[in-house]
Amino acid sequence: MSTTASDPLAALGSLPGVPEAVDSVRKAVDRVYGHRVMRRRSNEVTAEAALRGSRGSAALAGADWNLEEVRRRTDFSGEDEARVVGAALRLTAEAGQLLSIWRQSPLRVLARLHLVAAGGAAPDDTVGRPRLAGESVDEPLIEAPLPGADEVAGRLEGLSQLIIAGGSAPALVTAAVVHGELLALRPFGSHNGLVARTAERIVLIGSGLDPKSICPAEVGHAEQGRAAYVAAFEGYTAGTPEGMAAWIAHCGRSVELGVRESTAVCEALQRGAA
Repeated sequence: MSTTASDPLAALGSLPGVPEAVDSVRKAVDRVYGHRVMRRRSNEVTAEAALRGSRGSAALAGADWNLEEVRRRTDFSGEDEARVVGAALRLTAEAGQLLSIWRQSPLRVLARLHLVAAGGAAPDDTVGRPRLAGESVDEPLIEAPLPGADEVAGRLEGLSQLIIAGGSAPALVTAAVVHGELLALRPFGSHNGLVARTAERIVLIGSGLDPKSICPAEVGHAEQGRAAYVAAFEGYTAGTPEGMAAWIAHCGRSVELGVRESTAVCEALQRGAA
């Protein structure tokens, strides 16, 4: 991410097409929050959104399981795909516990997310901290050039300062930048995509856009497909106004697809209660 504006995130919010994406997301979120089921059964919708969001994030990480298999499974300690799904589920559960810390110490939250994703399986001193020079990264979906450790440290600090400072940028813009920057940096030796998408979720919840966490962007990212996800991310790494706007719009569409998913959940609950 590079811009010289005094409030860089707010400046991104004015890129062509971004205000329209922000407005479309806000209207979609407002509609699902206004659903009659949300008055009495919002906890059920939140729980289902968490499950579906976890499934979507895991799918992008290479474990594209059927939703019912994720729902049924209790042991995620076996093969690689099971561990990925387990990591996604743990991260989603942890996200809501870290909201109060995020605005004061985002780097602490990111370290915690990586620890949770690793799940204590053969932990070593690389878990829960940014990688050092010479350390490898396991992130097969993202093939962009890998920044060096010094650049990672500097950009993480810059991102942290932006989050702590706050600003007037719409939640969608901030969430998209946090997501994109973590994908670009891949600061940890593993699970960077899962962590990046969880951080996006934290921003959307903590900003007040989706306080009950019922609009899982991970569902939309997965529904649009891995190829579209990577193509939009390439716009982010290009750093051009058009590329940044395309990435933000992609993230916005993902939120809207998450809204559609939760609206369907609301409708199903309503039919069941009728």
